[in-house]
Amino acid sequence: MRTHWFLTHHGHRWEQQLLRAVVAIALSLSLGILGYHAIASGWVDAFLNAAMILGGMGPVDPLTGTGAKLFAGAYALFSGLVLVGVAGLLLAPVFHHVLREHGKERARLGSPADGGGEGSG
Repeated sequence: MRTHWFLTHHGHRWEQQLLRAVVAIALSLSLGILGYHAIASGWVDAFLNAAMILGGMGPVDPLTGTGAKLFAGAYALFSGLVLVGVAGLLLAPVFHHVLREHGKERARLGSPADGGGEGSG
C-alpha cells in the first residue's frame, strides 16, 4: 500500500502543526467556557455556547446582560481569528511543499529567474 507523499516526507512537521492547532482550539474553548460560566450560565451551557461560537454557529442561549453581550461579541471576533490561525497552521506544510516543488521544477527547467536557461551565458 502506497503512503501519501505528505505523510512520508513531512510527517513530523505535520504532527507539530496539528498539535499546535489542537492546543490553540483547546485554549480558546477553555477561555470561552470560563467567560460564559462567569457571565451567563452553568458549566454545560457555557461549554455549549463557547463551542458553538468557536465553531462558527453562534450562541445557543439568548444573552440578556450588557456584559454578556460584550463578551459574546468579543469572543466571536476572537474565534474568527483562531479559525484563520488554525487554518494557517494546518495548511502551511502543504503550501511549503508546493512552493518547494515549484522551485525545484523552475530550477530543473532553467528559468531566467534563477540565471539559467536561454540567454544566459
